[in-house]
Amino acid sequence: MKVTVSRKAHFNAAHRLYRKDWSDAKNNAVFGKCNNPNFHGHNYELIVSVTGEIDKETGYVIDIKTLKKIIKTEVEDAFDHKNLNVEVLEFADLNPTTENIAVVIYNKIKPSLASHLDLEVTLFETPRNFVTYSGK
Repeated sequence: MKVTVSRKAHFNAAHRLYRKDWSDAKNNAVFGKCNNPNFHGHNYELIVSVTGEIDKETGYVIDIKTLKKIIKTEVEDAFDHKNLNVEVLEFADLNPTTENIAVVIYNKIKPSLASHLDLEVTLFETPRNFVTYSGK
């Protein structure tokens, strides 16, 4: 029997959507106000979901304290109150779209989990706009 355990988290970060190899006109046409050269910010909401078998000894899929610590170290400490384009190495050459941020978060968390556990990351850029990534 597989069960999914989820934990919510949040972080605030600034970013700019643009490609260095495109003209200003093309960046503005594709990314609009998200291409603001002075950046703009979001209050990101994150849901990290771990799926696996319930351990017969503990009754846990994963100890929620362990998951909390992983999220704090790999996401909140790394992204909160940062300019993603400037201060987060993973976005030095990667456009920090919500899609790319979700994949980066997945890739930062997955190595900290036991290999038999499945991971899904849901990242809300706004209350209405969100992305889900499960490594597939």
